[in-house]
Amino acid sequence: MAAELVRGQNHPLSRTRIEIRISADVPVVAGATLADDSGRVRGADRVAHPGAPTLPGLEVSRQAAAEHRLAVDLDAMPETVYRLSVLIALPATPDGPPRFGVVRAPRAAVTGLDGAEIAGYTLTGLDAESAVIALELYRRQGAWKVRAVGQGYAGGLTALFTDQGVPQAAELARGIEEAVAQGLARSIPARATDTDRTRRTAASVAGSDLPGGTSAAGPEPAGTAPAAGPSYDPRATGAGSVRPTPADEVGGPQPASDAGSFSDGPGIAEAATSPAGGPVDYTHPKRRQASTPPAPGTPAQVADGPAPPVAGDAVGWSMDERLYNQVWGMFEDLARSTAAYRSAVDFAESRLEKELDQVLSDPRSRLASTGDAAREAARARQAELVDQARAVLDRDLAQLTAESEVVEPALPPAYAGWDNPVWHGYRVPTEPPMAVRLGDLHLPESTPLRIPLLVRLPLERGLWIDSGSLDGTGSDTGELRHLAMHTAVALAARLLAVHPVGEFGVEVIDPAGAGASALTPLTGTGTLAAPPATGAAGVAAVLGRLTERVDLVQMALRGGAPDALPPGLDTSRRLLIVNDFPHGFDDRAVTQLRYLADEGPDGGVHLLLVADREDAAAYGPLLDPLWRSLMRLTPAPDDHLADPWVGHAWTYEPCLVPDGSQVLQQVLTQAAAARTKHT
Repeated sequence: MAAELVRGQNHPLSRTRIEIRISADVPVVAGATLADDSGRVRGADRVAHPGAPTLPGLEVSRQAAAEHRLAVDLDAMPETVYRLSVLIALPATPDGPPRFGVVRAPRAAVTGLDGAEIAGYTLTGLDAESAVIALELYRRQGAWKVRAVGQGYAGGLTALFTDQGVPQAAELARGIEEAVAQGLARSIPARATDTDRTRRTAASVAGSDLPGGTSAAGPEPAGTAPAAGPSYDPRATGAGSVRPTPADEVGGPQPASDAGSFSDGPGIAEAATSPAGGPVDYTHPKRRQASTPPAPGTPAQVADGPAPPVAGDAVGWSMDERLYNQVWGMFEDLARSTAAYRSAVDFAESRLEKELDQVLSDPRSRLASTGDAAREAARARQAELVDQARAVLDRDLAQLTAESEVVEPALPPAYAGWDNPVWHGYRVPTEPPMAVRLGDLHLPESTPLRIPLLVRLPLERGLWIDSGSLDGTGSDTGELRHLAMHTAVALAARLLAVHPVGEFGVEVIDPAGAGASALTPLTGTGTLAAPPATGAAGVAAVLGRLTERVDLVQMALRGGAPDALPPGLDTSRRLLIVNDFPHGFDDRAVTQLRYLADEGPDGGVHLLLVADREDAAAYGPLLDPLWRSLMRLTPAPDDHLADPWVGHAWTYEPCLVPDGSQVLQQVLTQAAAARTKHT
């Protein structure tokens, strides 16, 4: 559980690769200082700021924004660094707030790379301060801890740096202000989701269906009222301000705040437009098309037109991580834009009902001509609001579609669809990926646009491919069961292909042999660790062996003696595919399966269940914990993935091999050949 800190409180850090997430109502400058064992910052080269955003083990944003994510690798910190102080400051813009006392309290949180919050701190009690040290990470007896500081400075960055012993503090503060001013001048952010177009880290959507966890500073649900207290309108700050959400633009309530978004430091292409309005496109300040003539009245900095979106333009320690963050950023952008549109439509409908009620309650408007005119005017206003909201959504969808068209071809095999050309140049990897693609997600308002569903590896939850009828009528049950097994094989093949030789294996339990045809790609290429287990005896043998393995690994880890495992025990990760559950399972086998679902991931055994829940109805509520522990997927498109973040029901589509394609056979043959050489 995340710790909510108060001023002066500390909390241990169990991870070394973390992020510092900062959210505020207005654009702020985020940075960090690195101090020695005496608490002194020895020079400007120990300060990460928009003008110098990268230091060993540390990366911050290059411009002012309402949301930041600072990437921190404590293992990469120099040995002379004993304290990292995270600072927040208000940029010196003419229309910006002069002090933190006139805006809502900012928040800083420490999270893992998966988006799970470790500790958070809301900086309450600020008044005349324009710069503040929010958090500090410090070494203590060989371990790192985080402390909530909240030390503010009315003298701004100059006073803050002077207090930390930075030489020439005033000159450094002026340099930061100049760097921020340049960033604001060249960029007019286009979306409320991220003012500097930076991306967020993984898995910020939580719930029983979607993987990951929502940050405690995450966006508020649709219709949530802002917290009480003074607030500052960031839209009045001009360049660098946060764009109002679509609901704001059509007069509706704002569906979600942007606190704690999915954003990381520098990187993503900034959004730009001309002062006169017009289409908004992604741009990157360092990627301009000089061949495009400037529009009349357009500033010289952006006159030569926006460049297309850039794949991998997100913060991360590797290209895979950058693409992962970018994909999840696209997911959040689509979720937020759709939530804003739905909220605006609901607002328009509620206002129409209110106006019609007023017409009916006024005796003067009951005359035919007067009443009809009032009703038509109300409906016209409602239609106008809906049209405005749809126009804003279409603009956001056009941006996301353009980004998707660039990102999809650049994805590595673990993230790519089976129709991606990257598979034709497949080579057995030497390192496992950080995530894998399970399928695609989309919403009814944006059907053509697909967002890859990426989950982190190793899998923390088992998977359940529902082979039951999606409409509950039982129609085409046989065809659906066959398609479910093909989906399981495609997922297993992907996991095999993206892991190094000897680090991942697949085993199959198929009691009645009903999945033999779908399993042909695995059995025919020899990529299975053993032939599919059939009959009750085969089920018992496989479950007994894997259960024993998980027991041994768990005992070794809990006893702090991982080297004490029996010689010859295969500790590579295993994916167990179970077809037609509970056929062939007795009570003991069911208990072992539940054990593998709960404890297997920690012992290197992952479960992929292909089953219809109705087939196990005879067990009653006994198996309810099993179904709840698994992530349900469907072999055909179905809008069943719950999203508690903004209340959407996402439509999931499996990632299947195109009809007639031989790519799966080619990839598995190559993986099997590498496995043979390895053994």
